[in-house]
Amino acid sequence: MAEDRQVKVKLTMLMLLLALCLLSHGVRNVCCSTVPENSTDMLALIDFKAVTTDPLGSLSSWNTSIHYCNWSGVTCNQKNHGRVTALKLYNQGLSGPISPSVGFLTFLHTLDLSTNQFSGQIPHLNNLQKMQILNLSYNSFDGVIPDTLTNCSNLKELRLYHNLLNGAIPREIGLLKNLVYFALNNNNLTGTIPPSLGNITHIKEFFLQENQLEGTIPDELGHFSNISMLGLGTNRLSGTIPVSLFNLSLLQGLHLRANQLSGSLPSNMGDRLSNLERLYLGQNWLEGHIPDSLGNASMLQDIGLQSNDFTGQIPSSFGKLSSLIRLDLGLNMLEAKDSESWEFLHALENCSALQVLALSNNQMQGVIPN
Repeated sequence: MAEDRQVKVKLTMLMLLLALCLLSHGVRNVCCSTVPENSTDMLALIDFKAVTTDPLGSLSSWNTSIHYCNWSGVTCNQKNHGRVTALKLYNQGLSGPISPSVGFLTFLHTLDLSTNQFSGQIPHLNNLQKMQILNLSYNSFDGVIPDTLTNCSNLKELRLYHNLLNGAIPREIGLLKNLVYFALNNNNLTGTIPPSLGNITHIKEFFLQENQLEGTIPDELGHFSNISMLGLGTNRLSGTIPVSLFNLSLLQGLHLRANQLSGSLPSNMGDRLSNLERLYLGQNWLEGHIPDSLGNASMLQDIGLQSNDFTGQIPSSFGKLSSLIRLDLGLNMLEAKDSESWEFLHALENCSALQVLALSNNQMQGVIPN
């Protein structure tokens, strides 16, 4: 790509300047005496610094009087002739664009620039095939997610949350089959959730909430057999919740709130999601009865089913949830009109950890039991 060619030309020019420095001043000159065996890495870092605004002086050690492996935030592997393996500069007050020259740190396995003020587009990182962790979260990156990220075939953690990214999620990300952590939440992403993401079968935590995603939830996400956290809330997703999601037996957190999801919940939901701790389905169009089986998901701590169209009685089985802290069932069409239908309130006496019980705006009537 043109961007990569420009970076290669720039690095070549820097190498030539380095050679001229050696020829003109001799190897004992200060500017050249600390030139490492692998000068490409050093020059890539220098180019990174050149376009970075550093008001706190976090990169003050990045100069030729100090070996680049001792620069702040830089980690090298001496077994590989001092090649840079990690660049960790999180929360350093840095801003500006990221230089594409980072893509020439070909031994890099961790790039963490999180919690800064970096902006512009995420550069193409074509050559970082050894990279395992990419964390650019809590910055101001805009533009689309480059599909060339798929060249980082060993990537295990992709953290791009809390930025200004837009456009669609590249289908090609589904090729990153080694991912265990995937977080693009709190951006401006549009389009649909690519079914190809279901190919990331090792994933444990998957977050897409707080975007503008549309369409249905792909049934392929039910292939996430190792997943513990699934967050798709606060989007524009519609249709029913795929039955396959209720087979994710290791799931601890299911976040689908504030969408346009419809349909009813399976009656055996609580039996199938036995490890569930947090269930957020509020602010959707769900209907039908609240499954009695939720009381069998004994680890549940937080249940949010508010602002839906649930009908029928509140299950007394909630009384079996000894760890329950919050139960929000407000703004539905739930009923209680006699002693039998108010029985759930007696059952909740067993929930000694309960701090929040929200039942407002339902169809409850009669006398509240003592």
